Amino acid sequence: MEKFEMKIAHVNMFYLPTFGGVEQVMYELAKRQVSEGHEVHVFCCDSDKNNRIKIKEEKIDGVHIHRLPYWFRLSLSTFIWPSLLWKFKGDFDIVHSHVSGHAYILIIGILSRIKKFKHIHTTHCSWADASFRPKMLRPFIFLNDLFLNKFSFKFIDKIIAITPWELEILNKFSNEQKIKVIPNGTDKILFRKIEKNKFKQKYKIKEQKIVLFFGRLNPTKGPEKLAETAINLTKTGKAKDIAFVWIGPDEGMASKVQEMIMPYNNMYYFGPIRGKENVAEMYQSADVYVIPSYREGLPLTLFEAMASGLPIVASPVNGIPYEMTEPENGFFVEYGDIEKMGGTILKILNDSVLSKKISENNIKKSKNYDWDLIYKRYMAEYYNLLK
Repeated sequence: MEKFEMKIAHVNMFYLPTFGGVEQVMYELAKRQVSEGHEVHVFCCDSDKNNRIKIKEEKIDGVHIHRLPYWFRLSLSTFIWPSLLWKFKGDFDIVHSHVSGHAYILIIGILSRIKKFKHIHTTHCSWADASFRPKMLRPFIFLNDLFLNKFSFKFIDKIIAITPWELEILNKFSNEQKIKVIPNGTDKILFRKIEKNKFKQKYKIKEQKIVLFFGRLNPTKGPEKLAETAINLTKTGKAKDIAFVWIGPDEGMASKVQEMIMPYNNMYYFGPIRGKENVAEMYQSADVYVIPSYREGLPLTLFEAMASGLPIVASPVNGIPYEMTEPENGFFVEYGDIEKMGGTILKILNDSVLSKKISENNIKKSKNYDWDLIYKRYMAEYYNLLK
């Protein structure tokens, strides 16, 4: 494969400092592209989901960031910023858009025909029913399926699905020759043992074992389901010396979780954690990782937990069963099944032989998801488009 320097742009609703899996994927790709000598830009709206970001133009780790003013918002994660159409400047070889179902995908598609660049798009498995969506968004979701996605995908040269679960949906919008499956990845730092791990000391966790929830406290992630499970185990006296820990930014569920766990001394919510060393320290302090979600695309945390040697308890939704098998990597529990979730957590914590075997399996499997390997697969698609 012949390699050459490119001018690349990534387009998404958000970028750093916004906390999320999509933003992390963009960062992992962009920083590696810069290190290989490519010129990399990011175009996004000027919000971090909570506040308007004052700095519109800056450079982070060699990546040129352009934050364009949004006009109004429809939900926590949906902003309207049509200025992309006339403020998108530069002659790019490749423009990589992220997250299906937004108007900026169509805008980039139209610009790709006008400016003659190649358009690659990662879906990030954004397909979901409307049950957890704000009522204001539901008509737009209907229009997406009826019109926007079909039209937008005509202007995409290569579609990247993050899980085979998406293929049946994507075939409605595009032909299968344009579609490639590339999963998410994990960072090398998670494979390394953190010496003198002070996570428990830092956060004053006195219990011996930790059950961890790490991610956005969003209704679709089910953090309150783990809280229900933790309360049930604690009330029945089965959670002796077990801490239940929630870490991540609030996206509508933090106050509910905090209210639920307030009476219990073995339950903690710490907000978001930043910095790869701190994240690695967090994972390596835990004993079980729980993904109690109603829906998921393919969470980065699945691979991060594997790389950290954690047994996993997860809802068998969307892309997760394609990358996680039972009992090799952990166990599946249907969304909202509190009794089974509690029993499964105890099963892992109380069986050191089982826990150790799953840990070894997960560390071994996670090596296939090293970001350096995932990055090479993405870049192969870039170069193929420019042949």
